Amino acid sequence: DGTELTAKPKRSFYAARDLYKYRHQYPNFKDLRYQNDLCNLRFYKNKIPFKPDGVYIEEVLNKWKGDYEKLEHNHTYIQWLFPLREQGLNFYAKELTTYEIEEFKKTKEAIRRFLLAYKMMLEFFGIKLIDKTGNVARAANWQERFQHLNESQHNYLRITRILKSLGELGYESFKSPLVKFILHEALVEDTIPNIKQSALEYFVYTIRDRRERRKLLRFAQQHYTPSEHFIWGPPRKQKSEGSKTNKKPASPISVPNSHISKHKKPKEPKNTSSSGSSAGKTTEDRRVELTKDGEENDRNEQEINCDAVRRNNNEKNSDTDTSQLSKSEEIHDTSDRKEDDSRSKGDDENLNSDSGSHPGTIEKDLCNTENSSNNVSADLQDNFDKDTLSG
Repeated sequence: DGTELTAKPKRSFYAARDLYKYRHQYPNFKDLRYQNDLCNLRFYKNKIPFKPDGVYIEEVLNKWKGDYEKLEHNHTYIQWLFPLREQGLNFYAKELTTYEIEEFKKTKEAIRRFLLAYKMMLEFFGIKLIDKTGNVARAANWQERFQHLNESQHNYLRITRILKSLGELGYESFKSPLVKFILHEALVEDTIPNIKQSALEYFVYTIRDRRERRKLLRFAQQHYTPSEHFIWGPPRKQKSEGSKTNKKPASPISVPNSHISKHKKPKEPKNTSSSGSSAGKTTEDRRVELTKDGEENDRNEQEINCDAVRRNNNEKNSDTDTSQLSKSEEIHDTSDRKEDDSRSKGDDENLNSDSGSHPGTIEKDLCNTENSSNNVSADLQDNFDKDTLSG
């Protein structure tokens, strides 16, 4: 059992991710070159040679055809014959652009040479193109070429590039017949068994149509041996999922804490709340006494004294909030005597907790306010008596 598990092939997650980007038109792809560059199209129009060899496309199609040694050992031409929107090993070759792809499809001269290049590479692999729909079959020298293809596995990368380029330049329908042919030779005929892993991991997933991919995978499952080793696709990345699960319990703890610290006030100690309530009671008592006078002048003087209280609190407590101090004015203002007792108590507590003042200080200020108001009322009463007597 141990040997079977080790021999069981694995599917690459990175290959699946690469082909997913290809099938979905390279998400977030940006054309970095100017649209008038079009070096791939100009190469296929026989206007520029491919670099670094300095060979034109017509020379490749006429003189390199059938020269299997040159096609095997030269590694710079394949990026020019089958361009993609991704960088290859030859850094002289430029990636396709979306604009260039559209212009390429409109140029009959370029399309004709592109199909000739495709036929040349199929013959190099021992395959021939038999019709305009993309169907393929064995070439005359297939035995020799299949043996070479089974041993030189670097050509599997070339086949992947050819399949991708077919889809980019308007020949998506040519891909499925070629992949089906390779799977048949690898799994049924057993002529190129070493290619089956690349066929299942790369070639099949270059096809953008999901139904076509599933047909090919079902065909491969029926002929794969041993059948229990057949893998439909790459497994999900376990490490990334594990890290996400570890992070999930931590996030709901940290986020609410930060939320509470920003938007919720800390709980006040019991002593502070009780002292605040006592201050509230004294405030209410003072307000009852002040309302007994019933003089409008007393009200105005009370407002002036409340402003003095606010200035004293500002000097003693530099961190006092302006909005909270304005609430203290509303507490001491006799014009708000109609408000309920609960609201006045709550305002006093907020003032004490936010400004940091001791309740005794506020009580003293209120006593001073009462005395000053009583003095004013007494002076007014004396003036009133004098006027009455004089009258």
